[in-house]
Amino acid sequence: MSRTTGPDRRGRVGARERVAADPLWQAVRLLDVRWSRVLRAVVLGTLALGSSVGLAAVAAWLIARASQMPPVLTLSVAVVGVRAFGISRGVFRYLERLASHDVALRGMASLRANLYEALATGSPAALVRLRRGDLLARVGSDVDDVGDVVVRALVPAGIALGVSAGSVLLVGAFLPAAGVALALCLVLTAVVAPWLSARAARGIEERGSVARAAMTATTLEILEDSGPLAVSGRLPARFDDLRTADRDLARSRDDGARTAGVSAGIGAGAVGLAVLASLLLGLPALASGALTPEELSVVVLTPLAVFEAANALPGAAVQLHRSRQAARRVMSLLEVSSTQHRGRSPRAGHVAGPTSGPAPPIDPGPSGADRSLVLDGVACAWPGTGRVVVAGVDLALRPGRAVALVGASGVGKTTLLATAAGLLHPAGGSATLDGTDVGSLPRETAARGVVLVAEDGHVFDTTLLENLRVARGDVTPAEAEAVLHEVGLQGWLDRLPDGVETLVGPDAADVSGGERRRLLVARALLAPAPLLLVDEPAEHLDALTADALVRHLVATTRTADGAERGLVVATHRLSALEDVDEVVLLGHAPGDPDGPACVVARGTHAELLDVPAYRWALAQEDAVPR
Repeated sequence: MSRTTGPDRRGRVGARERVAADPLWQAVRLLDVRWSRVLRAVVLGTLALGSSVGLAAVAAWLIARASQMPPVLTLSVAVVGVRAFGISRGVFRYLERLASHDVALRGMASLRANLYEALATGSPAALVRLRRGDLLARVGSDVDDVGDVVVRALVPAGIALGVSAGSVLLVGAFLPAAGVALALCLVLTAVVAPWLSARAARGIEERGSVARAAMTATTLEILEDSGPLAVSGRLPARFDDLRTADRDLARSRDDGARTAGVSAGIGAGAVGLAVLASLLLGLPALASGALTPEELSVVVLTPLAVFEAANALPGAAVQLHRSRQAARRVMSLLEVSSTQHRGRSPRAGHVAGPTSGPAPPIDPGPSGADRSLVLDGVACAWPGTGRVVVAGVDLALRPGRAVALVGASGVGKTTLLATAAGLLHPAGGSATLDGTDVGSLPRETAARGVVLVAEDGHVFDTTLLENLRVARGDVTPAEAEAVLHEVGLQGWLDRLPDGVETLVGPDAADVSGGERRRLLVARALLAPAPLLLVDEPAEHLDALTADALVRHLVATTRTADGAERGLVVATHRLSALEDVDEVVLLGHAPGDPDGPACVVARGTHAELLDVPAYRWALAQEDAVPR
């Protein structure tokens, strides 16, 4: 009895590991593809192109036989065959398109659902380094490119294999030498041309995907931030970046067009060579009586229809590399390694998440009144920059306590809040929620304890009520109206045509900057988390409204039935901070304006009136009547 040698076995294991580590294979598994559906698409496509080949063969025989003017009845079967193949070609092509696009669209929907769930429940570290446009490209066009691997690569390859094998057998049945010649020409089209296309596509698709992402990111930045960019003088530079990305994308497309032209030339040459070879081999066979004139016409004209399937393979090879590049960008969002997917097949609704091994059970944690967020000597930095912007911050938050972060714009308040919420890992010190590193907690667990209201929080393109239900899915219309009244949006709500059922969105004309900011605050107030971090809630509001909103946020920490919420608010509205428990003033240490910011003073609002920097900032505000 023979046994598999060690090197052979290791080679097979190594091959399986390489396949499992391939980002395209990982992404395809997240498509939740049912391979029975793929097989059905391949079979239908093979029948469609097989009908084309059959139509060509029967039509060639019919034309040649009809030229001899035989009795009409001898042609009736061929006539019926031509009609049957002509009709079945269209019918099978339609059914194949339905089947293949059903696979692709279901797969892309599953991949997006799996991707969104994994991003929502996993660590946000993979996202904070990305520009919004780049993220949009990855969850948009890159997911489409991954889904296209089924329709534009796998299915065409299966169809080409089936049709080519059947056609070679058909021609070989009439003249074996012609069948061999057709097989060699098909190899030239189905192997050599795709190989050349794949070799050229490696660099081209990588450059193209990078250029497309840069173009999308820059375009979105210009559209959303044109005002600030123009004021800061950076808008011309962004237009230059956009032109550069467009030139890079056009250059990669031009390079790809040259490769496609070469592949098309090889395909056309192979068709001509197959027809010529069939003719040169068939004429001697005709002269010797081995072939009839009708059979010669079949042998010579059938190759014209056979290459329709093989000519799709160079494009399939290019699509394979395009999908691999897109899969690499998509999977990088999830920080998935090959070992996390080995031996595991995602199911519909199941996400191969960014953490290895089985997901830990979600600990509900202590009750709301016992939750605590503690920053101990925290230093904060954005990933990839290597620059610490805030250092040495101590802060304790629990329900019933309100803390204000104040300081000049750009001092690091937003970065500190993101670190406290667990969205960024501390560059030093520790940030703990109920004694556990908040960044290491599952997102669902962390979100039940602390929620961050960011300046650029998203307003979804749906109804006002559904936007509020992002915080809590069971919010009723009455609760939605009540919280909108709390944040000062009663007048705006009364003007909406359908109340809380009115459609709003990130670009809706009926949502101003101040209304959008208060809508985000209202959404956070509905969240079940007892600890709330709010970044600049008073932006885009007049002084009176801004102070009223900040005071209301502080008041939510002290209710008639006891403490129910802890609050850290980063704000420039110092005049509304009379009732906060502590004000933390961030700034740069004297003599070190380029170093990280630190806590330069802390205390109550009244105590900090003796601090020159705090008193100066307060004097810059508009006078608000008391």
